[in-house]
Amino acid sequence: MNDDPVDRLLDAAESGKSIIKDRKVLHFTYLPDVILHRKDEQEKLTQSLLPILKQSRPSNILIYGKPGTGKTLVVKKILTKIQQRVEKSNFPIKLIYTNSKDETTLYGLLVSIGRQLGLEKEDLPPTGLATSEVFKRLLKSIETNQYNIILVIDEIDYLAHLVSKTGKDILYQLTRANERLKKGSMTLVGISNDLTFKDRLDGRVISPLGEEEIVFTNYDVNQLKEILLDRIKEAFLDDVVETSALNLCAAMAGREHGDARRAIDLLRVAGEIAERQQSETVREEHVRIASQKMEEDKEVTALKSYPLHEKLLIIAVMKASGLSTGEIFSAYKSLCKAIRQKELTQRRVTQMLGEIEMSGIISGKIVHQGIHGRTKKFTLTISAETVKDTFKNEVTLEDII
Repeated sequence: MNDDPVDRLLDAAESGKSIIKDRKVLHFTYLPDVILHRKDEQEKLTQSLLPILKQSRPSNILIYGKPGTGKTLVVKKILTKIQQRVEKSNFPIKLIYTNSKDETTLYGLLVSIGRQLGLEKEDLPPTGLATSEVFKRLLKSIETNQYNIILVIDEIDYLAHLVSKTGKDILYQLTRANERLKKGSMTLVGISNDLTFKDRLDGRVISPLGEEEIVFTNYDVNQLKEILLDRIKEAFLDDVVETSALNLCAAMAGREHGDARRAIDLLRVAGEIAERQQSETVREEHVRIASQKMEEDKEVTALKSYPLHEKLLIIAVMKASGLSTGEIFSAYKSLCKAIRQKELTQRRVTQMLGEIEMSGIISGKIVHQGIHGRTKKFTLTISAETVKDTFKNEVTLEDII
């Protein structure tokens, strides 16, 4: 028996001993042949998009639902099937998919649409034009090719956030595109995780954007179980995933508003942990470890994504935990001094604390101090260990952790 951990893992890999037979089935981008518990939604969306097969423009559509309720899967499946049919027709249709969250700027989002229209760097440079000019070039390409476009904007709530931050209302221009097109057409399909997202929109955008609306309801625990069973059949060897592990995956994801994506992720990570331990089966304990690992990964990713001054503020909250905004500002100032950074103003720091609080890494509590009025006191919502481990490898921060 070989006790060397490296040899043991390499032996297992060589002998092909694996309980997972098809990993891609457990990835959220995988498109199953049958999308369970979404028959009505598939019918509604297909009916809404049918006019494109009859060579006329469908209405704009808004699709709502919490994360992991199958919105993107259903849209991608229907677009794929439409694509297969229109390839045979002489009515030029172009299906374009973008995700606002993948693009950090409005310019980037428009360029990503342009690239899918076939505009190369020389027609549409990756930076440097006014957004109105980029938009003009997109419309010109649609007109020249007489394209009838279905433009899917996933996480459109994030685009609305970008619009309010920059003051450039791309959504308004997109909903008015057909008025400017002499040939070709554009249909918008917006996918939103946020049901209240329309409240943040300009009134002139709401009615043309949401000509039709489809709401995806949350999955219940039994539906999640069936979705998981369906993936287990394709992804794992027979009888590998114990029923109690399956039930726990469904229950954990059911608690978080019936998120199928989280349930499938949990199953995948649990499967990988079981395999690493060379276990014959995926058990409940593997799901619990997977859940903890995913939570930690989420926190670490969030921490790493902050700009330098936000990171300094998070460290200040960690060091001055339970203290007021003023005291945290003092701690932040001495951290800036220690790493020779020019400090930001107290007003900007207070604003940044509010932004970090919104992301859930820190939490603030208003405390009444009698005659001294009220103050807000901040604490970390994650462990100080996680913050230290994440930042200790960053050259700028290693000395102040």
